[in-house]
Amino acid sequence: MFDKPRTLVSRAGTALGRCQVAGLHAVAVWVTGALVVSALLLLPVGAGLWLLPPTARRLRALSDRSRTRAAKWTGLHVSGPEPPHGDVPARDARARARAVLADEGFWRDLAWAWVEPLVGGLLVAVPLALVEYGAFGVLVQPFIWRLLGDGNWYAFVPVHDSSTVFAALALGLALMATGLLMAPAVLRLHARTGRPLLSASRGARLARRVEHLADTRARAVDTLSAELRRIERDLHDGAQARLVALGMTVDRATRLLETDPGAARELLLDVRTTSEQALADLRALVHGIHPPILTDRGLGDAIRSLALDSFLDVHVEARLPGRFAAPVESAAYFAVSEALANAAKHSAAREVRIVLTHAVGLLRATVTDDGRGGADPSRGTGLLGVRRRLDTFDGTLTLHSPHGGPTTLTMEIPCALSSPKTSSC
Repeated sequence: MFDKPRTLVSRAGTALGRCQVAGLHAVAVWVTGALVVSALLLLPVGAGLWLLPPTARRLRALSDRSRTRAAKWTGLHVSGPEPPHGDVPARDARARARAVLADEGFWRDLAWAWVEPLVGGLLVAVPLALVEYGAFGVLVQPFIWRLLGDGNWYAFVPVHDSSTVFAALALGLALMATGLLMAPAVLRLHARTGRPLLSASRGARLARRVEHLADTRARAVDTLSAELRRIERDLHDGAQARLVALGMTVDRATRLLETDPGAARELLLDVRTTSEQALADLRALVHGIHPPILTDRGLGDAIRSLALDSFLDVHVEARLPGRFAAPVESAAYFAVSEALANAAKHSAAREVRIVLTHAVGLLRATVTDDGRGGADPSRGTGLLGVRRRLDTFDGTLTLHSPHGGPTTLTMEIPCALSSPKTSSC
């Protein structure tokens, strides 16, 4: 029963410590910003040509750290500007300074370096000041009030006797509690106030978006071509070959029907076996394109059927409010299928947990196994194939796989519901 209050206090204490880190970071940003401005002022005399590039790199490192902390501490993703492009000779100070001055992200970082100490630094100082001043009222005032005389005030409380000491003590506790409770909210507000300048400009984001869409479109075309070639190959080598053999066998049986009924009967039995095998090949091919259970029952039950077919201990939790577009369900189904296959082949896992959710227009599938970890998305073709499949829908794949495990694969696809809830998933 005491776990929840302890968790709240722990989170508040962690947030307060992060406010302290953010305050020190704001001081470093201010110092670096001052150095950058000094380098800009020294450009006409030549010294700034050598000072500007390293200070600009230091400023970019600080802004990148702020973006990382915003995502880690508050979950607010900030898309940073692109680094300067082009190869500049290390000894050409004028060209290096020119590249810095031509970088739009540098000017946004510089503007942030002057706003952050004034806005962000003062903002994160509020809960710290409340806790420190509250600690003074709790830990110091009860012991020094007699030494300070009648002119001793703690905030708005005149401390001159035992009753006012207790009032100062209560006020100090209230200030400490207020500072602790407001620290998480202040961190979130701090991330939002810095986001406009830490983010890339709208033009840069649009250009990056166009480049990403062009890249994903090319990969989607390549994937579709490869899929068509696979289907053609499977038809040619599987069902088509069996159907040709079936026709030849029927022709032989027809010729033997009058002269050797027994041999004709054996051939017709072979025809039945061959037709069953051809039908199985066609069913497998259709299942590889779009599983029937996905069409009939939806994504949740289709993933449960995968879990039943796996030799691992797979637990499926599907909290889906309805159905999605068929291509989206197919992409999510095959992505989870590939993740299960990787867990079975490479991670030596015994148990897998799959969670399917949909919120704020985002379909999320999380696959967690208790294997040995150490998975690398740059090696092999399995995860790369999943990433390409998700890229077609502007989806993302995030892998967390430390050595020793566990491995968590999170796949997200932006989508909307195509129908209300019609099944149990």
